[in-house]
Amino acid sequence: MTGRTAFFGELLLRLTAPGRELLLQSGRLDVHVGGAEANVAVGLARLGHATRMVSVVPENPLGDVAVTFLRGHGVDCTHVVRGEGRMGLYFLTPGAGLRASEIVYDRSYSAFAMADVDRFDWPALLEGCDRLHLSGITPALGPVMAEAAIRAAEAARAMGLSVSFDGNYRARLWEAWDSDPRAVLTRLVGLADILFGNHRDIALLLDKPFHGDGPERRREAAEAAFAAFPNLKLIASTARQVVDADHNRIAARIDTPAGAHQTAEVTVTGIVDRIGAGDAFAAGVLHGLADSGGDMDQAVRTGLALTCLKHSLPGDASLFGRADIDAFLSGEMDVRR
Repeated sequence: MTGRTAFFGELLLRLTAPGRELLLQSGRLDVHVGGAEANVAVGLARLGHATRMVSVVPENPLGDVAVTFLRGHGVDCTHVVRGEGRMGLYFLTPGAGLRASEIVYDRSYSAFAMADVDRFDWPALLEGCDRLHLSGITPALGPVMAEAAIRAAEAARAMGLSVSFDGNYRARLWEAWDSDPRAVLTRLVGLADILFGNHRDIALLLDKPFHGDGPERRREAAEAAFAAFPNLKLIASTARQVVDADHNRIAARIDTPAGAHQTAEVTVTGIVDRIGAGDAFAAGVLHGLADSGGDMDQAVRTGLALTCLKHSLPGDASLFGRADIDAFLSGEMDVRR
């Protein structure tokens, strides 16, 4: 990843109950800009990489807010266009203690979901890029977006770009229409060289159960994926043990056809916001691969560092820089002056 990365996905507004309240308990909501692909774009831009967002937002102040946020963090939004429809929303009730977080989607008939698949001229949109990043959320929005995501990936491969894909399986979105997630996701993963996903994602793709307890069993799932998808060169994943909403333990690994690279487990306590942690991991791995010239150990440690740091920050996207990653990896926890 030496040039620009393009991202295709929906921009959203997240409305969050403040503090540890239940949704609308006090009638107030905090607003953040989000979206799986946009989160990775922002995370990489903050680390100094060239990123381009391809999306559709409504012609109103809500669309303006989303575009302004991305531009403010260095993402090229030239190809974020306006369309008819509404802004996609989702509502978050943050977890606390033994109460888990809960998300309610409100994104039907959004400007992005209602866009015409022929609106996206992929050779022009991908010009000057060397990678396309997608997630499983975009095709889950309906048949039009499923077709759009497939066309994007096919165009990227035809142009010689690399394709990274984050599984991000969202059952509620797929179940809202007459979908075949396995068929759609299999086509997309078949076009990717990097998969962000774990044994559950691979089990869905291959219609075969895999267990995630232990490195050997996780390696079994990875080897099955490499055999089924010849274009895949790398699978990156995290393993999370949830003690409660404020206390998690996280490890990360990268699998390649040649072997595995596994980190030690890190204890993350005092969690402020875990939404977007997976997107931060993807940004960290892509950054680590580019920054190290393909050193897998450095890439997986960088991915873990960024996902752990994201737990300390409100909002969907990682806003950390290289110095923050270096400080985390060196164990520097005292005040930096």
